[in-house]
Amino acid sequence: MTDAVTTTAAASVGVNAAANGAAEAVTNTWLQAGASPLFWPAIVLLALLAAFSIQRTARLDGSRWVGTLTAGLFGLWVVFFWEVLVRCLDVSRVLLPAPSLVLASLQDHAPKLWGDFVQTVLKAVLIGWTLGCGLGFAVAVAIDRMPFLQRGLLPVASLTSAVPLVAVAPIAVMWFGFEWPSKAAVVVLMTFFPMLVSTLAGLKAAGKLERELMYSYAASYTRTLVALRLPSALPFIFNALKVNATLALIGAIVAEFFGSPTSGLGFRISTEAARMNMPLVWGAIVVAAVVGSSAYALLVALERKAAFWHPSVREGK
Repeated sequence: MTDAVTTTAAASVGVNAAANGAAEAVTNTWLQAGASPLFWPAIVLLALLAAFSIQRTARLDGSRWVGTLTAGLFGLWVVFFWEVLVRCLDVSRVLLPAPSLVLASLQDHAPKLWGDFVQTVLKAVLIGWTLGCGLGFAVAVAIDRMPFLQRGLLPVASLTSAVPLVAVAPIAVMWFGFEWPSKAAVVVLMTFFPMLVSTLAGLKAAGKLERELMYSYAASYTRTLVALRLPSALPFIFNALKVNATLALIGAIVAEFFGSPTSGLGFRISTEAARMNMPLVWGAIVVAAVVGSSAYALLVALERKAAFWHPSVREGK
């Protein structure tokens, strides 16, 4: 039994030594490439090739997917140069980890980052964004229906938008605790005012002739609102939804810096940065960036379906 354990331990040590040796050999290869006199000319040639390929892709005639393809190609070239320059110039992983290290960290800590995603996005961001946008929309309709409210509610709403996030987050933690409701409260405060202002502007966007036509038909306020003014306000409302999607994510992550449980993207970034575990920090940043970009793209697609008739949407297709 002892011999078997010894053999297994020796085999494990041998595997680790082989892996370390391979990693060291790869590192030396990168460093030798960076020290070569042909390194910078090669980088310049690759940069010219990248610019040429992106330009040719952008000039393709086709659907709106050409823009997506161009953006994807640009992103791939950025990651390629990032990896090559960091590896060949021996940049410390504390300053800037290579994309391969970030990808490895995403794979190794996938369950942990999934828990952070659930805590920050599915709880704080989604609930706070829904409540903040819904409240801003409801107050905007109330102000439009009863103009005297504009003199009292708009100054208060503008005041809430001027409060610094770093001042609100600790107070929200004291009021609602360390769990996600405190972060959702910060998100509600951040998303309320943009939706309020955009909805008010959209409700005033309906043409004068159309409003007079509805008046001549003796249409009620509710009928005019549903049939004319809300459809005209859809582009404004979707603009607010898109802006608030990124604001909500930023607000929730920053709020987690001031107190959170043992999960959350903001908690992960602050904790791992203190440990100098920068690949995991960048992994959490990548998760947040992908979530924000996906939410924005989803709202753009919904806007194309809901406001397909609007000139701004038709021109963007």
